[in-house]
Amino acid sequence: MSFSIDRQTMDELNLLGKFRHGSVYHLFNQVKTRGGERLLDGMFQAPLENAAAINERSSIFRFFQEANLAFPFDVPQLTLMREYLDNGGKSSALLTLADMLIKKGLSSLARDERYRANVQGLQATIVTVKRCYAFVETLAVLQGPYAARVASIRQVLADKQLERLCNMDIYKALPVKTLAFYDHLLKNRLHKEMEDLLLFIAELDVYIAVSEVARTKGFNYAQALSPEKNSLSVNGLYHPCIEKAIGNDILMQEGSNVLFLTGANMAGKSTLMKSVGIGMYLAHMGFPVAAAQFSFSVREGLYSSINVSDNISLGYSHFYAEVVRVKQAAEATASGKRLLLMFDELFKGTNVKDAYDGTLAVTEAFAAYSGCLFIVSTHIIEVGEALKKHSNIRFRYLPTVMEGSRPRYTYKLEEGITEDRQGMMIIRNEGILELIGS
Repeated sequence: MSFSIDRQTMDELNLLGKFRHGSVYHLFNQVKTRGGERLLDGMFQAPLENAAAINERSSIFRFFQEANLAFPFDVPQLTLMREYLDNGGKSSALLTLADMLIKKGLSSLARDERYRANVQGLQATIVTVKRCYAFVETLAVLQGPYAARVASIRQVLADKQLERLCNMDIYKALPVKTLAFYDHLLKNRLHKEMEDLLLFIAELDVYIAVSEVARTKGFNYAQALSPEKNSLSVNGLYHPCIEKAIGNDILMQEGSNVLFLTGANMAGKSTLMKSVGIGMYLAHMGFPVAAAQFSFSVREGLYSSINVSDNISLGYSHFYAEVVRVKQAAEATASGKRLLLMFDELFKGTNVKDAYDGTLAVTEAFAAYSGCLFIVSTHIIEVGEALKKHSNIRFRYLPTVMEGSRPRYTYKLEEGITEDRQGMMIIRNEGILELIGS
């Protein structure tokens, strides 16, 4: 099984996008190596679904954050080492020596650069392995949740041939025989070990980079609970990509699995839902989250309907696109998976009466699925009054404070259902009626 999330939800939460400014991926992509970036990509593409695995990964990030270690490797040297190892060796030591002698001869006669590249690649490998020795010893002293992985790399580095390699002086000319010996050793007998060493370095890159983001941004680590608890408890949750964002507390649990959110347009409902979705996704990755405290029951997927638009190519109106989206959510819910589902302003593409009836009916139907968590928002506050008979629905709103004739939004959740109706006042404030009448 894999964590279920579709493209629309990914786009609405702006989770991915290496070069997309403001994306969650862009926020955490502070890695220095290509290997680290590939590993980071894999983590973003495959959130974890096991509470123990999630808590273990987040404990490793916390360990590196507390240790406050800098990435100790030289990136150009790592690149040379990677290219050196990727240039596969010969099947035997004798063939390797013959090939090396030919390359050395060609380097003198025809300015062939392959021999020089071999020398530089081996030198880069020596430098990298030496630094790995030193850094692993530092980590071994610290112990912690990464100890087993560190122990496995210490075992790799304990190879006697690698020890002799590290004692070589890279500033002296290397005999062809020595170069050929280590070329065959590293690309054949120790090939698997060298790949594991580079993977270890990529892991260090990600752990150090992500934990540094957590430190500078003031993020914290979530606690994963078993799926059966069906709970989400957060304090001070905010959007990680918004400067000076306002934090909010949310509590959802068994017997109270639906959050019905009201508030005027621009009060912050959409941003709040995105904050919850992003926080839940990062928490399943074991990543730091933008919250003071975050505990959650593991979900099998995440589904949102926040920015639904019409589809000209399919001939869908805005309203019909909303209906299709709700149908997709209903199918996902009926599959029996434990999900988090979020719906912002249901059926805003139709008239108020249909929007009221549709929002009420859909919310009541979803509320019956006690294994899922739901957040539903609307500015049709009358729906909230009709839902009060359901004991598992909790009502929160984002208030609007009037300062004279101007609205101010606090972005702080309060208990209950809003009574704010400032739409017509905003229209008057913008002078629209005067413009039309002029």
